[in-house]
Amino acid sequence: MDEAAGPLVRVIRQFRPHVLTTYDENGGYPHPDHIMCHKVSLAALEAAADPDAWPEHGPAWRVLKVYYEMGFHRTRYAKLDELMHANGLGRPYSTDLSEWASADMDHRLTTFIPCGEFYPVRDDALRAHATQIDPDGAWFAVPLAIQQAGWPTEDYQLVRSLVPVTLPEDDLFAGIDLGTPTAATDWSYSI
Repeated sequence: MDEAAGPLVRVIRQFRPHVLTTYDENGGYPHPDHIMCHKVSLAALEAAADPDAWPEHGPAWRVLKVYYEMGFHRTRYAKLDELMHANGLGRPYSTDLSEWASADMDHRLTTFIPCGEFYPVRDDALRAHATQIDPDGAWFAVPLAIQQAGWPTEDYQLVRSLVPVTLPEDDLFAGIDLGTPTAATDWSYSI
């Protein structure tokens, strides 16, 4: 873990982000690489704020807010499936929905970022994973217009914040004064 976290500590200290997003403990759906990304991200987050850890990577830096990406939740896919059916385009997620536990992650959702207008860019990025994403597969089963109308947000769970927040949020930087330094002194996260 130290070997994997070290380079990310260096990046955090160089870029000094106020917000970090990563996968949740299940990797989103679950995916072993995503689960490891979660573990490495949290280890690096703590080490980046500790002046005694990796001093060769620069001055300590604490990230003010941490979010888990939560795009794979039943409510989203149920809504898209419903809209597909209403538009006479079948039910691409009906089998998955029948096997999916009830709205299992809804209670974790705290932050909804409006970004439907950027879905074409997101889809181009997914198609760039040519060996992993089938452009004719389930990832692209729902036309952009239906996605943009039915669920035009990317969804997150705020898991740590050192600034006051009001939930739900529609901005990952809500509550952050970008003029306030966040040197890593007296750091502790609330969850």
